[in-house]
Amino acid sequence: MATARPRRVLCRPRRPGNTILLAMLMMMVMFALLAFSVDTGYLLLTRTQLQRSADAAAMAAAWDMLDQKIAAAGNTTNTSSSQQASRAHQVADQFATLNNVGNVAPRLAFGDVSVGYLENPSDSNAQLVNDPSRANAVRVLIRRAEDQNGQTPLFFARVMGFTSLAQEATATASFADSFRGLRAPTGGGNLDFLPLALDRETFYNLLAGIGSDLWSWNSDSETIGSGSDGIKEANLFPQGTGSPGNRGTVDIGSNNNSTADLSRQIRDGVTPADLAYHGGKLEFNSDGKLFLNGDTGISAAIKDDLAAIKGKSRIIPLFTQVAGNGNNAYYTIVEFAAVRILDVDLTGSKNNKRVIIQPAPMVFQGGIPQTSGGTSVTTFMYSPISLSR
Repeated sequence: MATARPRRVLCRPRRPGNTILLAMLMMMVMFALLAFSVDTGYLLLTRTQLQRSADAAAMAAAWDMLDQKIAAAGNTTNTSSSQQASRAHQVADQFATLNNVGNVAPRLAFGDVSVGYLENPSDSNAQLVNDPSRANAVRVLIRRAEDQNGQTPLFFARVMGFTSLAQEATATASFADSFRGLRAPTGGGNLDFLPLALDRETFYNLLAGIGSDLWSWNSDSETIGSGSDGIKEANLFPQGTGSPGNRGTVDIGSNNNSTADLSRQIRDGVTPADLAYHGGKLEFNSDGKLFLNGDTGISAAIKDDLAAIKGKSRIIPLFTQVAGNGNNAYYTIVEFAAVRILDVDLTGSKNNKRVIIQPAPMVFQGGIPQTSGGTSVTTFMYSPISLSR
C-alpha cells in the first residue's frame, strides 16, 4: 500500500514596503489631525480675542456717546450723523488697538463702525436706524482680512496649502433713554427717586429757557456755587401759585408716609419694599398716567435730608393734575425727570422757603425701557451701557 505524501504549503513572504507605506499613511493622518487641532485651537483663541476687542471698542464708543449726550443736555444744536460716526470711529479704533488679536493691534476701517438708534437695545437682531437726534448705539466690526489687519496665519496647515484664514467679530453697545416706568435695580439696592412732585409745565419752561439762573453746578469739581451756569432753575416748594396744582410729596409705599419714611427715601432712595406696595414698580398705564397719593405741602422736618443730597441727581415725578387737599391729595403723574438740588431753605416766611432744583441728566439702574414706540415719558434719564450681539 502506498504511503500518502504530505502536501507542501508554500508561504509567501510579506513585502516590507507595504508595512512602511501603511505606517507612513498613518503618520500623515496623525500629522494632519495634529495640524488641524493646533490651528483650530489658535483660530478659537484669535476669535475670542477678536470678540473681546470688538466688545471693548463698542462699549467705549457708546459710553463716549452717552457722555457727549449728557454734556449737551438742553442744547438744541443737533450733532450730525457724520460727526457722530467720526467720533465713534475715533474712540472705537483707539480701544480696539488696546486688545491684540494674534499679536496684532487691530485697526478699524471707517465703515467698520456704525452709529444709530435701537428702539429695543435688548434685541440682538434689531437694525440700527440712522437718526442722529436719537442715536443710542454703536456697532463695531473687527476684521482680520486681506484688506484689514491681515488674515489670521495658520501653522501646520501650511503643508496642506492653507496659509491663513479670514476672521471677524461684531459687537453692539447701547443705552436706553426712554422708559415707561421704574423698578428696583436688578443688581440690588435702592432706586434714586426723590418723592417730591413738580408740575410738568414748570419743568418744560426750564427746558425752554424760562426761569431763574442764580446757582451754578461745576461738574468737574462737583460743587455748587452762586452765579449763572446757563441752566435754569425752579423752586420745588409749593408757593400757592402753581398751576395746575400745588407741589408736594408723593407716597411711595403705604399711603400717608411718615416723616421718617420721607427722610429715608430722600437720603437713601426708594427700597424694593416701598415699591412692593405698587406691584414692584412705578409704571405708566396705557394712557400714560400714574396715580399717586401724596401731600400738597413740604415739611420743614425734611430740610436736613434735602440738604444732604445737594448736588446729587435724583428722579422726580412730574404731574398735570392734583385732586384733593392736604394728605388726601392724588397726583396724576405723567412723566419722570432727572434733577439736582442746588439750595434748600425751609425756615422763615413762606415766600422765602425754597428747594431749588435744575435739570440734571443722570445714568441710573431700575428703568423699564419703552420698547413699543410710544411717546417718551422720561427726560434726561439714561441706562448704563450694555452689550448685545
